[in-house]
Amino acid sequence: MEKILLIEDNVAICENVAEILELANYQVLTATNGKEGVSMALEHLPDLIVCDIMMPVLDGYGVLHMLHKNKALQTTPFIFLTAKSERTDIRKGMEMGADDYITKPFEGTELLSAIESRLKRCAEIKQAPATGLQGIDILLSASNGTAQLSLLKEDRNTNHYKKKQNIYAAGNRPEYLYYLLHGKVKTYKRNDDGKELIVGLYNEGDFLGYTALLEGGNYQENAEAMEDSLLAVIPHKDFQQLISSNPEVLGKFIQLLSREMAEKEQLLIGLAYNSLRKKVAEALITLDKKYNTAGDKNFTIDISRENLAAVAGVAKESLIRTLGDFRDERLIALKEGQIASLSIKKLTEMIN
Repeated sequence: MEKILLIEDNVAICENVAEILELANYQVLTATNGKEGVSMALEHLPDLIVCDIMMPVLDGYGVLHMLHKNKALQTTPFIFLTAKSERTDIRKGMEMGADDYITKPFEGTELLSAIESRLKRCAEIKQAPATGLQGIDILLSASNGTAQLSLLKEDRNTNHYKKKQNIYAAGNRPEYLYYLLHGKVKTYKRNDDGKELIVGLYNEGDFLGYTALLEGGNYQENAEAMEDSLLAVIPHKDFQQLISSNPEVLGKFIQLLSREMAEKEQLLIGLAYNSLRKKVAEALITLDKKYNTAGDKNFTIDISRENLAAVAGVAKESLIRTLGDFRDERLIALKEGQIASLSIKKLTEMIN
């Protein structure tokens, strides 16, 4: 049975809401002011907190601030229950880390629906994949709630980038977190001779640019659209508010960063020790995993030979020669410049 802490100074409302929650099979704890509510939260560690804003001793904003200082309660779903409905008040609460905002008067079903939704999303946080952008998508929805995520998106611009157009450059200070809505993007580095090495591939639904934001430094690579692309841009300050008010989101981005570092380390090992054939095979497998998300057996890789060579870390001429060998061995098929992988299994065996 989930435990809910209700902090409300109006006795009649408190009793009415408590009765509704108990009838819905929740264990209910009640407090009549903010200070008492904080003490009860620390003692009982509830699964969810419903809190009024205008209260004596300590208001709802103060309660939320105090609870976020405690590690055990930082991730506890928090719903404001109040007569204050000004947009500035809603924004203030959401920016502090509240998960939802219900205005009085309200229907019992509205409150129960909000509570059920928050508890469900809290469970999704625990079940979200440890790695992968799908886990981040779940987490953004689960951690912020519809209201806060809506506020985050409210002032977001979308930028269109033409094929081969630069998105950000190495050495620049980061200003945005990017979210790829449509298209394909690569991140790459160049050596002193101008040779390009692709270090990151991004598909629809991917975030990019978070490494520099988390490290607090400059971009270490360039980002460029591989085809006409549409990206949403989230201002740096909004990203900072998001991760500061939601420790799980910060943790997931750190996990993404760790995974990215591990992938780059594996890339460097492959470049140093793999044969030419293995490098090209691994590049083809990487592209298939990244862009063939539906597992289509007829999927074709649509990428320029220059970009494919930069993914594999080989010269363009060597790449073309190796692709010809793979075609003759019926490992791949070449169709109007596109590459169809006929035997991913054999390509995988080649690099293992």
